[in-house]
Amino acid sequence: MDKPAPAQGLVIRYDYLWRDEANRGRAEGAKDRPCAIVLAITRNGATTRVLLAPITHTPPDNPGDAIEIPPRVKAALGLDRDRSWIITRELNSVAWSDPGITPATATGWAYGMLPARLVKAVVDSVLAHQQRGPAIVKRAE
Repeated sequence: MDKPAPAQGLVIRYDYLWRDEANRGRAEGAKDRPCAIVLAITRNGATTRVLLAPITHTPPDNPGDAIEIPPRVKAALGLDRDRSWIITRELNSVAWSDPGITPATATGWAYGMLPARLVKAVVDSVLAHQQRGPAIVKRAE
């Protein structure tokens, strides 16, 4: 199976590193989790980097820090039935070639695509948070 080109709204599996983990000196995420691609960037032929928003079952302390995933979207992605949120207050910046990006299922690299309306809500929320200061953990290339 070939790794797809990165696309905004694609949900992949990655060892997401939370900002508080990075601040404690960790270099790897504690576990692999679904993450949504917020943006894919390639500059001057360099390695493509993606901005990833983590998906978690843990409700956000501040409701404005996340977008809840509707149950029908979770079902279409093949995720469990528990409530989940896309966290928009922090991101990982990752090379698309990062070995921490692993196949999401036995048959494919990705869980699938988020609907356009949900992608827009995630991007708008990320942009609102980034105006207050960056919360991006840049992972090694």
